[in-house]
Amino acid sequence: MSKRRRFTILTLCLLLVAALVWLDHSPIRHRWQAQPKSEEQVKARDFQKYHKKTFTVVGVVDGDTLDIDAPDGKYERTRIRLWGIDTPETKHPEKGVMYFGPEAADFATKSALGKQVTVYLEEHRTRGKFGRLLAYVQLPDGRFLNEVLVSEGLAYADLRFRHSLYQKYKQLEASARSGKKGLWKNVTRKQMPEWRKKSTD
Repeated sequence: MSKRRRFTILTLCLLLVAALVWLDHSPIRHRWQAQPKSEEQVKARDFQKYHKKTFTVVGVVDGDTLDIDAPDGKYERTRIRLWGIDTPETKHPEKGVMYFGPEAADFATKSALGKQVTVYLEEHRTRGKFGRLLAYVQLPDGRFLNEVLVSEGLAYADLRFRHSLYQKYKQLEASARSGKKGLWKNVTRKQMPEWRKKSTD
């Protein structure tokens, strides 16, 4: 084998090694690894990262949606949609501000913003329609924000999706309704979310 051919082969080998080393440390590799291939992998990753872990609430979008200080894929924060409840909208592009939406958002802000909360997930599903983490959020005093919002009449028990606390939340809502707490004091059918108008008790 000629010196020139040996030199060419050696150069190609060195370039290949250099490329492999670069890929090993490249953000591209981490992006590939970060993309789960199935729903089961998503759930496994979410459980490992969030379940029974404590985080700081760094933002409150509205009564049932908040952000915690943990990166989530390309996002700097993880957005949580509270399991089992639905608060009136405050920032919806079509629905606008709904009856009792600001009160629910204000309560969630005072209860959780800047505080350490513990996140609990459901085994059968960890992500919602828009990729948000579905969770029960435990406040520093031991109460769950999901439950408190329903109990105080600041949220509807979300009857569209089954979860392990479905019946409990339904009962909490019934108690809030009978006690005319929060929105249940004066809410009209017209002011309710569309899905709630169609649901049966």
